[in-house]
Amino acid sequence: MPDRQEMLVIPHDQLSPEALSGLIGEFVTRDGTDSGYTRGSLAENMARVRRQLDAGQAVVVFDNRTRTCNIIPAETLRQAAD
Repeated sequence: MPDRQEMLVIPHDQLSPEALSGLIGEFVTRDGTDSGYTRGSLAENMARVRRQLDAGQAVVVFDNRTRTCNIIPAETLRQAAD
């Protein structure tokens, strides 16, 4: 988990629909990680992540150090702030 000061939260509703869809698609199909999104179809998994973003259970972050975007649980972000 990157240091909290290196992360910038990006409101997902400020991303274009295409950018958000691409980010979510990359997240749920990412190799080498255990995202927990392996049970449903790609569309189902993407919809589940979108619902989590809409509900505030997950957030989009930009890591200034690596210059990458990621989706993380909101709780993880809160813990990093402590």
